[in-house]
Amino acid sequence: MKPHIVVLTGAGISAESGLSTFRDNGGLWEQHSVYDVATPEAFERNPELVLRFYNERRRQLASVEPNRAHHLLAELEAQFRVSIVTQNVDNLHERAGSSQVIHLHGELTKVRSSRYPDQVYDIGCDPIALGDTCDRGAQLRPHIVWFGEEVPMIEVAADVVRTADQLLIVGTSLQVYPAAGLVHEIDTHVPVTVIDPGEPASVSRARVIRKGASEGVAEWLASLAV
Repeated sequence: MKPHIVVLTGAGISAESGLSTFRDNGGLWEQHSVYDVATPEAFERNPELVLRFYNERRRQLASVEPNRAHHLLAELEAQFRVSIVTQNVDNLHERAGSSQVIHLHGELTKVRSSRYPDQVYDIGCDPIALGDTCDRGAQLRPHIVWFGEEVPMIEVAADVVRTADQLLIVGTSLQVYPAAGLVHEIDTHVPVTVIDPGEPASVSRARVIRKGASEGVAEWLASLAV
């Protein structure tokens, strides 16, 4: 069986494709309060604003392409079993060719019923509006895990991380829980590499490559025994 590489990715990998990040200077939250666009209460209070915010995110997503880091991770599947666990809601990993992607915080290109959460629809980068409903007549909402909501894929992700032969962390500060807790699920003998140009949160035993996603993944691959 091929060795299993698990990759945890965050906003830093998508930033190289031109997608705005939420927490960096100039990020999306500077233009919109989290309480206005990313909570269930915000959607109940002003659904039109919330829908418009995510329509703009989809419009932006349609204008960008996967970058070198996305493609390098996809190409790993030729030699390894690769699982991507991402905090990102974009589809750039899939567009680059990665076949096993777990989205912890939802998917921007999908919407779901605001009343019947099992009714999920793939809409690509199309907009949704007030009055767009599911098959059962309830308003559609972004298929995004908002602040204050449960992260339904966290246990699935934890099970995957526990089977890792190597853990690679790219473009995430590891400050957001429960995603940040995934690094504690690996066995003590599993090699860990963190790729981040800033000051990532401390991960015991980790090798740190202080470079951007594309340059860092390329450096890590060059040192990978194949």
